[in-house]
Amino acid sequence: MTAAKCKVCLSDSSCWISICSGFELNFHDTEPLAHSGVKLLETWTLGAIFMMSWNPQYRSSKFRHVFGKAASKDKCYDCVPITRNVQDNHFCAVNPSFIAVVTECAGGGAFLVIPIKQTGKLDPHYPKVCGHKGNVLDIKWNPFNDFVIASCSEDATVKIWDIPNQMLKRNITTPKKELIGHARRVGLIEWHPTADNILFSSGYDYKIMIWNLDVKDAVLSNPVKILDAHKDVVLSMSFNTDGSLLATACRDRKIRVIDPRAGTVLQEGSYKSHKANKVLFIGNMKKLFSTGTSLWNNRQIALWDQNNLSVPLLEEDLDGSSGLLFPIYDSDTHMLYVVGKGDGNIRYYEISPEKPYLNYLMEYRSPSPQKGTGIMPKRGLDVSACEIFRFYKLIPTKSQIEPISMIVPRRSESYQEDIYPLTAAAQPALTAQEWLNGINKGPLLVSLRPGSEGVNSLAQFLEPEPLTKATDVSQQQGGGGRISLEDKQKPREIEGSRKRLKVEEKLPEDEQMCLSNGFDILECPTPKTKSELLQMYYRQQEEIRRLRELVNQRDVQIKQLKLGIRNLCASEISDTGNY
Repeated sequence: MTAAKCKVCLSDSSCWISICSGFELNFHDTEPLAHSGVKLLETWTLGAIFMMSWNPQYRSSKFRHVFGKAASKDKCYDCVPITRNVQDNHFCAVNPSFIAVVTECAGGGAFLVIPIKQTGKLDPHYPKVCGHKGNVLDIKWNPFNDFVIASCSEDATVKIWDIPNQMLKRNITTPKKELIGHARRVGLIEWHPTADNILFSSGYDYKIMIWNLDVKDAVLSNPVKILDAHKDVVLSMSFNTDGSLLATACRDRKIRVIDPRAGTVLQEGSYKSHKANKVLFIGNMKKLFSTGTSLWNNRQIALWDQNNLSVPLLEEDLDGSSGLLFPIYDSDTHMLYVVGKGDGNIRYYEISPEKPYLNYLMEYRSPSPQKGTGIMPKRGLDVSACEIFRFYKLIPTKSQIEPISMIVPRRSESYQEDIYPLTAAAQPALTAQEWLNGINKGPLLVSLRPGSEGVNSLAQFLEPEPLTKATDVSQQQGGGGRISLEDKQKPREIEGSRKRLKVEEKLPEDEQMCLSNGFDILECPTPKTKSELLQMYYRQQEEIRRLRELVNQRDVQIKQLKLGIRNLCASEISDTGNY
C-alpha cells in the first residue's frame, strides 16, 4: 500500500492531515528535511493565511455592556394601590416632575399623581384625580408641558387635567377639558410628537379621533378628523419621528400605516404566522417593529419594511409565555427594549439599518412580575451616572413602583457626549394649526449637557421667558419690553436696565447649577455615610459661594442705578437752569 502524497509539497513521505472548515493542511511529522525549505515555508504561510481569515469579526458597539440596575428600597414608591384592570396598557406615565399611576377607586376611575422625588411609603389617604365615571384605561403626559396630563376611560370620554406645581392637597374632580365623541369606551390616547395640543384617541367603536386642544371650549364634541379605516379594535398606535404617519395594530391581525390628516391607508398587511398586538415605528429607518404571537401561541417579534408589509424582514420566537410584550424604542441610542407583561424580564437589542437588523445585547431579569412600565423622558435622566434609559416598573403583588436604570459602564464621571446625542426638546416644533394645514417638521433637538437650555418643559420657562424677550428686543431696537418709550432719552438707565435684565436672564442657568446627580441640593436626602456627608458639605459651600457672588453683583447694580439717577437729576437741574 503506497503512502499518500503530501498535497502541499507532492512528496511521498508520511504526513498527518489536519482538516478544518473544509481546508486540508498537511504538516510533516517525519523526514522534515526531505522537503525543501520553500515548500515548508509555503505550507506554514498557507496555514497562517487560513488562520487569519478564520478569525471571527466582532461587532463594535458602545452599548454591548449596558446593564439594568434596580433602585434601592428607599428610592422606590411603596403602598401604591395599583389598578387590577386587565387592559393591555402601561397604566403608568412619567415625566421629570411627576409619576402618574392608575389606581383602584370605588364608584368610578381615578389615578394618582405623585411628585417624582416623593419616594417611600405613600399615604393611604393621598389625594387622587378622580373625575371619570368608569375605570381609567390609559394616561399620558403632555410631552411639552409637565403639568398637563390626558386620561381616557370606560365612560367613553377623554379628559385633560391641569396638575398644580406643588403636591396635591385634595382630590381633583374638575378637568380642564373634556372630549366627548366616542360611542364606546376609549382604550388608547397618544399625544402628537412635534405639534402642540394635538391628541389622538382610539375607542372600542373602531374609530381614531384627532382633537385640537387649542380651542377655548371646556367641552369638545367635534374632533377635527375621524379615522374609520379599522374594522375591529385598535390595539396599538405609534407615530414616526415627525408625526406625519401613524402605524396601528388591530385585532383583525392587520398592521396599517395611515396618513392621519388625509385619513388614507398607505400600507396594509398581515402575515399568517404572526398576530401583531403592538406596533412601533423605528425612528427614521423606515421600519416597523411588532410584537405578538405565532401560530403555536409563542411570543414573537417581527421587523417590517414600512413600504412593504406583505412579508416581515425578520421574525423570531422568544418563549412560550402568555403575557403581552411591550416594545419601546430609543431613537437616540438605536436601542429597542422589549418588556414582558406578567414576567420580570426586559430584553434589549440594538437596531441597525442593514442585516441582521436586530442585534441582541442582554436581558434584565427580576423575580417580581410587572403589570406595566413608565418611561422617563431623556431630560429626566442622570447623565452623571451614564444612565441612558429609566423604567418605572409596576409590581402589583408588592403594591410598589420600582425604578430600573439602564446604565453604560464608564469610569469617568464627566459628561459622555458619545452616548448622549442631541435629543428631542420639551418645546413643540409646530402649532396645532400648522400641523393641520399640512406642515411637517421634526422635533426640536437639545443637548443633555448640564446647564444647557431647552431641557425643561415650557411650563417651567413661563417666568424667565418675558425677561429673555425683553432683552432681545432691547438689544435689537434699543428699547421695548419692560423698558418704556421715554427711556430712549435716558441712556444711563437703559444701560443699567439691560445689565439688570442680563443678570436676571442668567438666573435660570444658575438655578440649574443647584441640581446635582438628578436631585436638588435644597431637597436632598439625608447623608448616611461619611463620604456622602463630605460631598454634601462641599456642595453647600459651592452654593454659598455662588449666592455671595450674586449678592455682590446686586450691590454693584444698585450702586450703578443710584449713580444713574443722580446723574439724571443733575442733568435735568442743569437744563432747567439754562432755561
